[in-house]
Order: sequence, then C-alpha cells, then structure tokens
Amino acid sequence: MSGMYRAGLAVLGVLSLGDLAAPLLTDGQHPPMFIALIGTGLGLVSLILVVLAWRGRTPAAIALLVVRVLSALTAVPAFLTPGVPGAAMTLAGVFIAGTLVGVVLVLAGVRRPALVGAR
Repeated sequence: MSGMYRAGLAVLGVLSLGDLAAPLLTDGQHPPMFIALIGTGLGLVSLILVVLAWRGRTPAAIALLVVRVLSALTAVPAFLTPGVPGAAMTLAGVFIAGTLVGVVLVLAGVRRPALVGAR
C-alpha cells in the first residue's frame, strides 16, 4: 500500500468524521437538517469503508470513492442557493476540494494489475 493511498484514505476519513458532526453544526437551514442527516449516514458508511480499504480491500476503496463523491455533491447546493452564509459556502468549498484531493490520492495509490502480454 503506497503512501499516497494511505494519505488519501486519511483525508477521506477526516472528511467522513466531519460528516458525522454535520447535524451538530447546522442551524437547520445551512445545510438543511435532512442534508446533514444524509451526510451523517454517508460519513458512517465512509468510515467503515476507510477501515476496510486500509486493510487492503480494493473494492472497499472504490466504494469509498463513490460514497465520498456523493457526499461532496450534497455540498454543491451551497453555491446555488441564495442566502447561504459565506462561512457555510467556504466550508462547502473546502469539503469539495478535500474530497477531490482524497480521491486523486487514493486513485494514484491503488495498485493496478499488470496487463498480460504487455511489454
């Protein structure tokens, strides 16, 4: 397991912990409570997948990437909805950027099987 892979898992793990805290940080509108609760569910699933991926299960790493991208997509409305406070927009931007960094690091570190017959 490469250092980039582990670093990516660590970044995605920290973001997952942030998802777990979302219902405690929302004012009920930014983000709406139902989005915070969806994020919490995605964060819990992500943490389980981080542990499995850390143990070397590549399918868990791929599933983690899908779940984290879905979680990041829940932050996009912060930029499309009028009246969202600047702090919430900044946090959403950091969340999306962190997800992209984590995904790239994990993808760069995933071992790919050698092609048969390749030179």
